[in-house]
Amino acid sequence: MTDPIRIGVIGGSGVYQMEALTDIEEVVLDTPFGAPSDAYIVGTLAGQRVAFLARHGRGHRISPSRVNYRANIYGFKLLGVEYLIGVSACGSLREDIAPGHIVIPDQLFDRTHGRKLSFFDDPEAGTGGLVVHVGVADPFCPTLADICFEAVKETGAPVHWGGAFVTVEGPRFSTKAESRVFRAWGMDIIGMTTTPEAQLAREAEMSYAVMAHVTDYDVWHQSETPVTVEMVVQTLLANTAVAKRAVENAIRRLATAGATPQADALRDAIITNRAVVPAAVVERLAPLIGKYFARN
Repeated sequence: MTDPIRIGVIGGSGVYQMEALTDIEEVVLDTPFGAPSDAYIVGTLAGQRVAFLARHGRGHRISPSRVNYRANIYGFKLLGVEYLIGVSACGSLREDIAPGHIVIPDQLFDRTHGRKLSFFDDPEAGTGGLVVHVGVADPFCPTLADICFEAVKETGAPVHWGGAFVTVEGPRFSTKAESRVFRAWGMDIIGMTTTPEAQLAREAEMSYAVMAHVTDYDVWHQSETPVTVEMVVQTLLANTAVAKRAVENAIRRLATAGATPQADALRDAIITNRAVVPAAVVERLAPLIGKYFARN
C-alpha cells in the first residue's frame, strides 16, 4: 500500500462490512500515542480507496472514555486521509428529531472530562514544548457536512441539517435532570464520542463531519421509555442499511473533491517560537506539523 488513502470512515463494524467493498486489506499501525482501536480495514468502494476503523474495536470492546482518540486520528493521518466521516449513535433532545432519524450536526459542546484533547504539549507522549491553539469555532467541516447531508438525503431517510451535539463522558446514560439541562441549554443531540474526534481531526488538518443516527429520546421524554442498550442496538441494526448507503453515496461524491478545506488549519495556530521546539517533537509529529518546520 503506497498511495495515500484520502477518505476515512470511523464508526461501528456495520459500516465497513459492505457487500460492495472490494480489494480488502487490514493495516495495523502504531503511533506516538499508542495503538488505534483496531486494524484499519482498507478497501475499494465507489472506485475510491477508503480506510475504515471500528471506533470501539471490533466486537465493541472499548468504552467511550477509553477509546484512544489520538491514536485513531493519527493513524488516519498516516494513511493520508483528508476527509473523515464519523458514523455514531446519539440521543435526541428535540421532539422533532425522532429515533431512526439522522442528524448532520454543525456545532459541538464538550461535557467530557479527563480525555486527551490535543496532540500537542503532552510530555507523556513526547510532544511537550509545543503549544498549538487550533480554531474550532465551526468544529465540523462545512464542505464535508454538506456532502454527508446530501448523501443521507439521497437514501430517502429522514435527515436534519445542523444542530448542537453535546458530548458527555459516559459510559452511563444521562440522568433526567442532566437531560433537561441540556435541552434548556439548546442542545439538539447527545452522544459520547464526537469529542475529541472533531477537535483532533482539525489539528490533523482533516475535514471531519458526522452522520449521527438517532436511537432514542435520551431520558427527558415523558411518553417514551428511557434509553437502554437494547434500544440503541435495535435502532442501529435497523439503520445499518441506511448507513451503508449513505457512506457509499458520500464516498462517490468525494471522488471529485479537491484537497480538504482544512489543509492549512495549523498555519497560524502554532504559537511556540519554532526555533525552540525540540527536534525530537518535530520528528515525532512530522505527519501533522512537518511542513511547517521544513528547512529551506
